[in-house]
Amino acid sequence: MKMFIPHLTALFSAFAITFILTPLVREMNRRFGMIDKPDARRINTTSIPRGGGLAIVAGTTAACAITISVFGGGALSFFGAQWKLGVLAVLIAATGYADDKFSLSPKVKLAAQFVIALLAWLWAGIGFHRIWPGINPVLDCAITTFWICGAVNAFNLIDGLDGLASGLALIATLGMAGTLFMIEMPGAAVFHFVFAGALLAFLCYNYHPASVFLGDCGSMFIGFTLSVVPLVAQTANSFLVSVGVPLLAMGVPIFDTALAIVRRSIRHMIRKRAPSAGEVGNDKVMTADADHIHHRILRAAKLNQRRAAWILYLAAAFSVGVGLVGVALRSKAGGLWLFAVAIASIAIFKDVARIELFDAGRLLNSIARDHARGSRRRFARLAIPFYLGFDIFALVAVFFICCWAMGFDIGRDELRVVLPLRVISVFVLLFSVGIYRTVWARAMSSNYVRLLLACIFGSCLGTIAIYYAPGIEHAKLKAMTLLYAMTSCVALVVVRFARGIVRDLFYAIDCSRLKGRKDVSRVLVYGCGLRYRAFRRELVRTTAANDRIIVGLLDDDLLLRGHYIGGLRVMGTLQQAPEIINKLNADAVVIACDVRPEWMKVVRRTLEPTGVKISLFSFAEKPV
Repeated sequence: MKMFIPHLTALFSAFAITFILTPLVREMNRRFGMIDKPDARRINTTSIPRGGGLAIVAGTTAACAITISVFGGGALSFFGAQWKLGVLAVLIAATGYADDKFSLSPKVKLAAQFVIALLAWLWAGIGFHRIWPGINPVLDCAITTFWICGAVNAFNLIDGLDGLASGLALIATLGMAGTLFMIEMPGAAVFHFVFAGALLAFLCYNYHPASVFLGDCGSMFIGFTLSVVPLVAQTANSFLVSVGVPLLAMGVPIFDTALAIVRRSIRHMIRKRAPSAGEVGNDKVMTADADHIHHRILRAAKLNQRRAAWILYLAAAFSVGVGLVGVALRSKAGGLWLFAVAIASIAIFKDVARIELFDAGRLLNSIARDHARGSRRRFARLAIPFYLGFDIFALVAVFFICCWAMGFDIGRDELRVVLPLRVISVFVLLFSVGIYRTVWARAMSSNYVRLLLACIFGSCLGTIAIYYAPGIEHAKLKAMTLLYAMTSCVALVVVRFARGIVRDLFYAIDCSRLKGRKDVSRVLVYGCGLRYRAFRRELVRTTAANDRIIVGLLDDDLLLRGHYIGGLRVMGTLQQAPEIINKLNADAVVIACDVRPEWMKVVRRTLEPTGVKISLFSFAEKPV
């Protein structure tokens, strides 16, 4: 217990000082006019003072001084000599406080962050060279600067809910302290307790409903501190402790920052292609938006800030837990990292990244459908190289898969002779039968038969060439011929289906996006044949301007009931339509089948009492 006295003293002194200072800083900032007033982008509904992070800066500094004066420099042995980092931390906090007061431009703030991060490496001497002793100094400088600036901006961007940034920082700090105890470096964790105490005290005022905000002063100070602390206490060959756990601990803010960069860059390119009023001339990559992770979770949590904050707290705690278990298991940490990445990937593609994917689809769609002749020609010229490159890659991959499946050892002769002969022979046949003159978006079954024959004959030609090649073993040559032909055909067909698969993926993302909107028309389609497929394809092709979503299908074929066609379920027959419309809350029915005049009267008589809009989708030949 005696060894924990410095830790507890650091924790309680930082808590007490910050708890007392926060109301004083809040009132001072209110008198300075540093107030966040409600607007369209902000979540707060009342005017709240910002810049409260100044109390964390003062509380942390004072608690460090008290700890050193009571227990001597040994209590902060890892950080006591790092007074230069303390100066830089105060400088970055001062930059944030100036922004809270005067609203500095994003470029000025970024330049200041870069200079301070550069000084941390050049003047304070911290960096990644203790993990990788042989790292090039220029590379070390670049990585260190990027790491610090990234963390600073990550916490700056995530500070959008009451108590979110301070709570995530508290979880990250405790997680890093835990790793130091696990590797038997408790002395290095004293500063973590100082910082945790300051954060916990501020959280008492910052938790919803907040009476004071961190502001850029607090968020930039937090990001800088959490990025440099692992670099101070790092040891050689301690990647998991010095980088891995901090990266997981700051995972939520870092992931949100990465998404923000991707999202804003894509939207900037979209606006550049089709600028609208009021948007021309803005630097959209550095302009704030309302699509951060906390905004999305807040909307999903029905504007409950506490629930949204706790969801993100639990996500951060889970990441920290994975890191701590990884440190405990050490040799088996790689499996845990893989597990964490798998869980994160599922979460990303299930909900979080759908806005970025949808915007990417809008950008690609606008490029593909650009009617300007130059753009169309450039895009058309890319189609054939796309198929060529992917076909070569697929044929090479198929060769290795077939060798693995048949238990062949791949040596120098196989790579030098057999692989080129297999790939080139099939490739020559593809050219000979006109595969690359086919528009695969409108291909018929005969085109795929031709592709299959080209793969079979090409594989046979390759086998003949290999048979007569000197010094090549001919074991299982016939079996390899058939397997390579079939597998390469499947791979090439997959490449040609990729465009439709990607298009359907963006349509699915579009549907997911539209489900949350109240102004979207919910459509029930009557008929599951070719006209339904054509109608659905029209919706797929217009995702960027779509305001309708298909919620289900109707068909009078009783055998189809309960089955899925084009990803949508056949709910029942026309006679069951009123009940289905009420169940699905549909407000429109599109007739996508051939309907005789007398049956149309039955359709109207059945649907009119429901009050839904009725429309007919058809394609017909008419004399001109």
